[in-house]
Amino acid sequence: MPGRVSTRNVEPLSAARKAPSQSLRSRRTTASPNVAIPAEGPASPLRTRICLIFGDAQKSTAAHRKLAVNLRKIQEECCYEQTSRQGQVRNDSEEDDFNVELARCVIRLMGMKKSEGAGDRIVRFLGMFLRRATDKDAALMPEVDFEDPQTFPETPSTRLTSHVLSILIPLLASKEKVVRYRATQLIAHIINSLDSVDDDSYHLVRVGLLKRVRDKESMIRVQAVLGLGRLAGNEGEEDQDDADSDNDDASGLLDKLLEVLQNDPSAEVRRALLLNLPLAPKTLPFLLERARDVDSATRRALYSRLLPALGDFRHLSLSMREKLLRWGLRDRDENVRKATGKLFRERWIEDCVGSTGVAEDGTTQQAVPPSLDGLLELLERIDVVNSAGSNGIATEAMRDFWLGRPDYRDALGFNDPFWDHLTPESVFVARSFNDFCKGGEHGKSEALAEEKMPEVTKLAFFLQRYVNDLVSCIRHNNALGEGEPEEDTVENEFIVEQLLHITEALDYSDEIGRRKMFALLRETLTIAELPEEITKLVVNVLRGICGSGAAGEREFCSVVLEAVAEVHDHVMTDDLPAENEDQSFHSARSELSDSTPTKARSETGAGRDGDESELDEEKAIKEIMINMKCLHIAQCMLENVEGDLQQNIHLVTMLNNLVVPAVRSHEAPLRERGLLCLGLCCLLDKALAEENLSLFLHCFSKGHDALQVSALYILSDILTVHSHLVTADNVDPGLQKSVYKIFGKGLKASTTAEVQSAATIALCKLMLTSVIRDEDLLKQLVTLFFDPAAKENAAVTQALSYFLPVFCHSRRENMEMMAAIAANVVHHQVNLVDEMDEEDGAVGVNVIGNMLVDWTDARKLVVPGGGLIGWDEAGGKDAKAVNGDIHLTLAESLLERALAYGCSKEERKVLVSMVGKVHMTSNSSGEKLQAVSELVAEAIDGELATDTATKNALIKCQSALGKVLGEARTTQSKMEDQGADPTMGENETRLEAESEVEEKEVQVEDKAVDPGGRDSLLEELLDDEDEEEEEEDV
Repeated sequence: MPGRVSTRNVEPLSAARKAPSQSLRSRRTTASPNVAIPAEGPASPLRTRICLIFGDAQKSTAAHRKLAVNLRKIQEECCYEQTSRQGQVRNDSEEDDFNVELARCVIRLMGMKKSEGAGDRIVRFLGMFLRRATDKDAALMPEVDFEDPQTFPETPSTRLTSHVLSILIPLLASKEKVVRYRATQLIAHIINSLDSVDDDSYHLVRVGLLKRVRDKESMIRVQAVLGLGRLAGNEGEEDQDDADSDNDDASGLLDKLLEVLQNDPSAEVRRALLLNLPLAPKTLPFLLERARDVDSATRRALYSRLLPALGDFRHLSLSMREKLLRWGLRDRDENVRKATGKLFRERWIEDCVGSTGVAEDGTTQQAVPPSLDGLLELLERIDVVNSAGSNGIATEAMRDFWLGRPDYRDALGFNDPFWDHLTPESVFVARSFNDFCKGGEHGKSEALAEEKMPEVTKLAFFLQRYVNDLVSCIRHNNALGEGEPEEDTVENEFIVEQLLHITEALDYSDEIGRRKMFALLRETLTIAELPEEITKLVVNVLRGICGSGAAGEREFCSVVLEAVAEVHDHVMTDDLPAENEDQSFHSARSELSDSTPTKARSETGAGRDGDESELDEEKAIKEIMINMKCLHIAQCMLENVEGDLQQNIHLVTMLNNLVVPAVRSHEAPLRERGLLCLGLCCLLDKALAEENLSLFLHCFSKGHDALQVSALYILSDILTVHSHLVTADNVDPGLQKSVYKIFGKGLKASTTAEVQSAATIALCKLMLTSVIRDEDLLKQLVTLFFDPAAKENAAVTQALSYFLPVFCHSRRENMEMMAAIAANVVHHQVNLVDEMDEEDGAVGVNVIGNMLVDWTDARKLVVPGGGLIGWDEAGGKDAKAVNGDIHLTLAESLLERALAYGCSKEERKVLVSMVGKVHMTSNSSGEKLQAVSELVAEAIDGELATDTATKNALIKCQSALGKVLGEARTTQSKMEDQGADPTMGENETRLEAESEVEEKEVQVEDKAVDPGGRDSLLEELLDDEDEEEEEEDV
């Protein structure tokens, strides 16, 4: 398959052996030039001419080409025999004179700082001149093959290059970072400008730049890898043989650069390597790995520069294509997402359709028009069947594709032949196009969908056709026996799913089309073999067709429950003929058994018992599958219902006849799915939730990991909807303690990662909504956030990274709670660090202290509609006075802990440093200010501080307290002179700083309706367990 070749041109720099020069003017000396800085000596016309050229070159790059031509003329005058018109030979300067004078200018460059642009312009000029001079020398020697890597003809330019490199290489080890930077920069630019250098210079440059890769200055490392990236493509067999030696400098260059690419702390170094390493099978995985780089500019460079120059994307593996798309389109940086979208809709589609090419005459060919076949191939290349699910990337990629390619939106059409021969790729094109048009912000896209998509009635016929094909494939597979589903079944299932997604977004104002679709979906829902994902989509579409409101909801429930009854009855009645036939067979066999011997009769009876046991087992398994299917349909229905459970007779019937028996079942799969349905029912009825809350607590305590996760999510949803179960004044203390204990147990490290992440996420949600307010649980969350063992659970770390600052800065009460537990958290972390090794990666206690002070800073408190109450828009200065009581409370608790008996030296140091960072204002409570001032004075008098940093922190805090107390007294005296109440200003400021949205609780009357007179499920389950234990004991 032809594909676009890579457009990235990285030519390796070759090291060639020297060959004797030809037709060159003999040099004055053959000795190597001295690397020392040459003496100034007397001025000469040659020096003046060269210095004037370099002086002009450092001013602007506009005249570099002309200046390079002039400098080349001077070189030719010095190196080649020039004959005047009278036939006399001019011999003013020699080649060595030119080389020395040019090297003098190069040495003057070494002291220029990076910030001076003149230095960069000189480097560019030198590279341009050496490249031009090398080409001119090659033109003057047509009989020499310069492309032969085995020979290296000597020319004035090659000798000049070797002379300059011999001066620069020793400067790579200079103590001055500026000199090392300029030397590395110039060497890297020279080897990137030339095709080859002599063998001796090549190895010296390689070793010198390899040492600079480990330089402590990142700017030097950047220039080193720019040069080594050119050398990396020249690693041959000799370099690989050297890699096996013990010499570190002789080890594999490419391996060293790949190590730097992965581990260098500087983003500029990694980015320079990303764009300069050769594209090879060995380097490609490491280059694509930069899609997960921590630096956004590096990730953007991968998608905007490396991947477009890579060539045909079809050379990449399927998993790598999917990963690159997922990482790029879901990147947190907007520029990376834009670069990924552009790559997908412009470059990858060109590889499948055809790109703008260049004809033989040099003219640019016209781009290929939009092609549906090319788009289908592009979707096939990213495996749309597996990447278009709920968590797949194909949907996001196509949304960006339609947004950026209006030519495809206008060119593609979806006529009847298109729908008659659907494939997974083509149906996904239609689904993504419909979603894009329906989700547009203006009416133009909506009109485009109405124009191109079929009407509801026609789409219903297409859907019926493909549903029938899917059911036929499923039944055919079932008849063949167990095993993996065939490819046709998977594709047909995907096609039906995408068609249902399209129908979910249609407009059902057409009554004829609505009735047709309604009848089709109701009939489809009764098919027992229907996959669960399609069943869920059918229920969702039915909910939209039935309409909103209580009447539509009741109709929806009745239709779904009728389908559940038909599924159950249809499958059960299918077994009756087989059972009757089996019974008639047994009766006929029993009539003939009278004439058989006794031994034969006993063998027949044993065989009959075995067959009956197998039939009973198959029947039991089939009954479980039937009930699982019915419960899944009921679960999908409950996820689409919002009304009161007791007001809908269909839901009450379903609860009593389907859900409750499933919960009481002894089969684990039925019981677990029944608990999910029961949890959904509890969201619709407060009394039912209160009655069964203990049941879900019991499931967490006694269940396995998957059941514990389900119980946690159910409890979280119930408490979010019915918060009064744990927040009411008359709440049962035992029940509240049990709920808190469940979440505390789930946060412990002894649980599995899934249970711990589920407990963390659920508890964070409940604490953000103020459903649960408990200091012990908050302390457990904070210590879990700083626990090194929790770093392995990325879900926990990510959830707590968002939760803790938002929790503290959203409400004043939350911030006060954090201040109350701060001292205990520090004490716990100090003890934890003492017990752990340094290699365990524990967070520094000082870092923890700084974060606790930041989380309790009242200036960052967010007031609804008012932003931060203590910071201006720039986030720098105080916009208005804030109440600093929270930080005073924090300081008071920290000082009390520091003055307490048993506080270690390390802990006391951290506590005092935190006290020195609290924010105090005169607007704070006078009592708290005085209390903190007394504690600080006690700490100073008792010589609490043993080191200089701790003493300075206490002195700084005492000085700040004195200033704040003085301002408070001045304000109070002014208000007393004016005859005003001193507490009035404080109260007004507090009201202004603590303004919050008042939470109103809607009191709903408890409805003590017990549907069907059912007993407590928890008591029955416990009774069943006791009976089972007694039977086991017997």
